[in-house]
Amino acid sequence: MTLPDAATDVPSAAMPDEAERANGDVPGVDELLDLTVAALGGGRRDGQHRMALAVAGAVESGEHLLVQAGTGTGKSLAYLVPAVRHAVVDGGRVVVSTATLALQRQVITRDLPLVAEAVAPRLPREPRVALLKGWHNYLCLHKTGGGYPVDEATLFDLPGAAEGAAAEQHPAPAAGGARGGAGRGGDAPSLADHVRRLHAWAQETDTGDRDDLVPGVPDRAWRQVSVTSLECLGGRCPMLAECFPERARAAAREADVVVTNHAMLGIAASGSPGVLPEHDVVVVDEAHELADRITSAATVDLSLTSVEHAARLARRHGGAETSVLDDAAQRLGSLLATVPAERFGQGLPDDLRAAVAAVRDAARELLSRLKPATGGQAPAQPEPGMKMAQSAVLQLFEVAERMAAEDTSADVLWCSRPPDDAPWAGDGITRLHAAPLAVAGLIRTQLLGEATGIFTSATLALGGSFDPLARSLGLAGREGGEGTRWEGADVGSPFDYPRQGILYVARHLPAPGREPTTDAQLDEIAALIEAAGGRTLGLFSSRRAATAAAEAMRERLDVPVLCQGDDQLPSLVRAFAEDPATCLFGTLSLWQGVDVPGPSCQLVIIDRIPFPRPDDPIKAARARAVEEAGGNGFMQVSATHAALLLAQGAGRLIRSADDRGVVAVLDPRLSTARYGTFLARSMPGFWPTTDGRVVHAALRRLDTVA
Repeated sequence: MTLPDAATDVPSAAMPDEAERANGDVPGVDELLDLTVAALGGGRRDGQHRMALAVAGAVESGEHLLVQAGTGTGKSLAYLVPAVRHAVVDGGRVVVSTATLALQRQVITRDLPLVAEAVAPRLPREPRVALLKGWHNYLCLHKTGGGYPVDEATLFDLPGAAEGAAAEQHPAPAAGGARGGAGRGGDAPSLADHVRRLHAWAQETDTGDRDDLVPGVPDRAWRQVSVTSLECLGGRCPMLAECFPERARAAAREADVVVTNHAMLGIAASGSPGVLPEHDVVVVDEAHELADRITSAATVDLSLTSVEHAARLARRHGGAETSVLDDAAQRLGSLLATVPAERFGQGLPDDLRAAVAAVRDAARELLSRLKPATGGQAPAQPEPGMKMAQSAVLQLFEVAERMAAEDTSADVLWCSRPPDDAPWAGDGITRLHAAPLAVAGLIRTQLLGEATGIFTSATLALGGSFDPLARSLGLAGREGGEGTRWEGADVGSPFDYPRQGILYVARHLPAPGREPTTDAQLDEIAALIEAAGGRTLGLFSSRRAATAAAEAMRERLDVPVLCQGDDQLPSLVRAFAEDPATCLFGTLSLWQGVDVPGPSCQLVIIDRIPFPRPDDPIKAARARAVEEAGGNGFMQVSATHAALLLAQGAGRLIRSADDRGVVAVLDPRLSTARYGTFLARSMPGFWPTTDGRVVHAALRRLDTVA
């Protein structure tokens, strides 16, 4: 499938004149988008309108759409306007999913209310919107009210436990301060401090949404006030009328547009479609991350700790005898202490599989004893403690059953363990993992079986084609088959990349090896930063490389150099943005989502092509599967992964029409290897050069102007 021309081509289904009003006096998408942008005080963007028409056409035709929209296009409004119009006028329901919390907040608190307010006077009625997250993201009022037993393993066995017990009975507001509740004497808050603060917040919040609590709390504290969907009492809960997750789901069932996240799509794709309300369109923003998020949602692990946790809950809250499960746990733990950290190509080794099967069988038998006796009556709803026990044992059984199955070819199985010199080695941290070998089928059948998919991102066309991303989303493979028809559209970018940016490949450097950095690389980094006067975002393939480079630059240069791990990431990015002389070095967390327009970021350094690690079990297994099917595993898996990250990393440079700068790649393979063309074509269309003198001169001019 070819890449449409950015200036003219959109899916043919979008070509009918949307400016003509349909359904009586309701304007088309083009006019409604103009109204929305005018309400925002902005001007018309051709790419934004092309995208809106493409989305409207896909919704009308039912044909899936991949639409690439560069930074600055305004893609949120471009999909929200046709989504709102379709839902209100045609009676559909649209689910909008984002990968990041920041974008989710932007959509639900700014963009969607703006669209709704702007277009409501021209629609038959006002649109209804709702926000939906996973069950565990909401506070449980029954639990904060004492309805659930305290999980002593996470609360009472830790420092501050006595206060934690008091907080359960006598919640009180935490002390003031920027952290929302400091501990005694100004120390960092203890677990009990956090729990006390959560109990106070439960009396104030209207949503119970964890993300509305600012500042937040650690996961251990949040577990004391929330439950999973399996632990919930459902219709028998005495707090059902006030239940925050139930209210969120009720609102979603009545809404026209429901905003959620990729984690929820992952749950739905993993076989729980009921977590989302019925809908006919799903819009996936930041769609380049969807396959990895669904993989994460479908990945499970098993350890001695997880088995002991389930057994403990069964004894404590279910009153069950667990000696069989305890014996199976010890056998599993003994084997895990000797298993190498590696991927298992043909399922678990026989002895390990037998140990996991013993855990499975013991968990199955324990589940039958945790079911309350009914005496011929309708099954009774278990008490909260019993519900917690049943949930833990059921999850344990399902994981063990999956890993010990006769046929595990659909999964990637591996073992992970801490380094031998880690202080916690051998205490149950060693884990078995199972992840799906492929998620394209899950996306195609579970997410797109009954819905039209709109996938958008600034990075969807890799190597000049939508095919690699389409393949990962289940939109290719069964060519012409049901549910696989799709179109791709590139609506361009408002930025003039060849005039605004330079892509510099340091071709003279040696190809990267095993060492995190080389002297030649450090010399190149120092020269570039010196020419730029700071203003540098350094994107590294590993934490070791970022740290080594940061330490070296602090010794060589007279500019501030921040490194990931020095502080919380938002604080580091804020300091980087506020001081143009500052440099910020880091790893994958900085490759995506960092938005620093202006003179603070005029140089982006990428240390090497970000291929997946050779020991990445999922990527390695997927590459092998492609090769066994006759394909090129390196290009379809490793090169595609690298192209996506390169495109995202290079995209940190130009964030506004006034930005200028250089992306410097210190890996000569981008220029010399056969796959380099594919990778370079995935990046923004900067002016390319391998001449360091030209680049240094350009950076010095930018520094002078800034």
